[in-house]
Amino acid sequence: MKHIIVGTAGHIDHGKTALVKALTGIDADRLEEEKRRGITIDLGFAHLQLTPSLRLGFVDVPGHERFVKNMLAGVGGIDLVLFAIAADESIKPQTREHFDICRLLEIPRGVIALTKADLVDDEILALVRAEVQELVAGSFLEGAPMVPVSSVTGAGLEELRKELARVAAEAPEKDASGHFRLPIDRVFTVKGFGTVATGTLVSGSVAKEQEVELYPAGRRLRVRGVQVHGTSARRAVAGQRTAVNLADIEPAELARGDVLSEPGVFRAVKQVDCRLQLLPTAKPLKHRAPVHFHSGTAEIEAEVRLLEGTAPLRPGGAAYVRLLLRDAALLLPGDRFIIRMFSPVVTIGGGVVLDVGAAGKAARARLEVLASADAAERIALLVRETPFGMGMAGLVARTGLVEPEIAAAAARAPLITIWQPQPWYVDRTWFQAARERMVETVREFHRKNPLQPGIAKPDLRPPGAPPFVLDALLADAKEIVAEGDTVRLRGHTLVLNQDERQARAAIEGAFQQAGLAVPAVAQVLAKSGVEPARARSLLQILLREKQLVRINDELVIHHSAIEELRRMLAARKPARFNVGTFKEWTGVSRKYAIPLLEFLDRERITRRQGEERLIL
Repeated sequence: MKHIIVGTAGHIDHGKTALVKALTGIDADRLEEEKRRGITIDLGFAHLQLTPSLRLGFVDVPGHERFVKNMLAGVGGIDLVLFAIAADESIKPQTREHFDICRLLEIPRGVIALTKADLVDDEILALVRAEVQELVAGSFLEGAPMVPVSSVTGAGLEELRKELARVAAEAPEKDASGHFRLPIDRVFTVKGFGTVATGTLVSGSVAKEQEVELYPAGRRLRVRGVQVHGTSARRAVAGQRTAVNLADIEPAELARGDVLSEPGVFRAVKQVDCRLQLLPTAKPLKHRAPVHFHSGTAEIEAEVRLLEGTAPLRPGGAAYVRLLLRDAALLLPGDRFIIRMFSPVVTIGGGVVLDVGAAGKAARARLEVLASADAAERIALLVRETPFGMGMAGLVARTGLVEPEIAAAAARAPLITIWQPQPWYVDRTWFQAARERMVETVREFHRKNPLQPGIAKPDLRPPGAPPFVLDALLADAKEIVAEGDTVRLRGHTLVLNQDERQARAAIEGAFQQAGLAVPAVAQVLAKSGVEPARARSLLQILLREKQLVRINDELVIHHSAIEELRRMLAARKPARFNVGTFKEWTGVSRKYAIPLLEFLDRERITRRQGEERLIL
């Protein structure tokens, strides 16, 4: 079944609530004060099964100028507007303001109802029709159905239903495959159930027993139950008026403007970069001007920072701006918003969020890319701006796109994909330059350290880069080879000159002749015939070639002595022995015996058992 949300709009007392009741049989005025005063103060809700395959959910908004902020809380998630203009009064101030709001929010379609048509004659009705056509010329409502109707007599209701069905059939359904987002517009308690929050489900779906997160508080909650248009359901999907029964939270801990969404996916922000359109009727907008910011169901005080100079934005103009919010909110690129003046509190403009990671100076060229419809360009920019790239989770949080959309866009962008448990994307140009720098670093290391096999792998890692970025760079660089924790040029070999060959032989010979009771390493190196730095490099070569075996930091023994020790112990297997016996067998002092026994334990040649050891 297709679910479409219809929002009413229009001046106070132009018959919006009466029209909804006439269409649905549901009185959307739920508050005692609303019924007493005969005006809509807060949001009201109703629904209509228009055809077997189409259900309309109505959000009835107040028309009084004092309650426009409540109107804004309801109009954000609608698919089409039912614009009510009373035939006996025609266009009034809130008619124009509501119309401006709908245009700024880019509501794509609507139906115009000329209400109270029973109170005027045909001539007046024709005049009102002409005035309305002039108002909506060039807008999304130009050419929209315009139906004279009376909620009292019922005249025109059937035609209005047909036009609603036709326009709703053209409206695309909201994306149920997207990330779950439910802006909260009402919170209350139901006896026996507890806390209930309602809203228009603008994206994704929510199911009973699902874990959700409350933004901006960051609190994880469990959904105990779900209702759609007042009926219990296992799951609600995008485009439905939805109520969720939440466990372990009191109504006072929730408020209109909060958003329920995916746990751990997004983050609430206090500043956003946007494209702002100022209404022609507005006053010039100054740099750092305070405004009321409305998006979804939220109303937040904000400050406008003009990003292209500090000269005021002229009426009817458009500009890139940064909005600094007093309170954090869950906002994503593509979210529409409205701004209103502080005094008098009137609508002056609106626009679209471009970037929720706003920081530092924002260049126009950058924002134009983020305003582009091409997801590949936007993702490439975000990846390029971030040192060492971004993972899938980071891109979801910055864009609001789902993973398949990001993967498809990234495949069209100049990016390198590093496959981890989640894909990680880096800019291709950066990756290629980093790879060339790495190869040059290895080449320079060999030039300065000819006796070293290669550079330590951690020394090649760009500071702050994830380890897998280095692994990807190494795998892509065919000129170099990683061997354990050492990286060398593929063609690199050690070539010793004559004095180095002689020194190498002298070092090895000194240890070989000493057996197990070897001299100090420093003493052997001092007698090698080359300077200390080269002597240490030659020692490392012998250790890598396993001609020498390091027992501990201070003790190095020739491999032949170790092999002889292995054979001697193997011949006595499975004997038990202590330190004194080992000293007798080997003829070494305790200075050598203890480190050797610890080495044998590590090599699993022996196993310590109390004060004795067992030959394995």
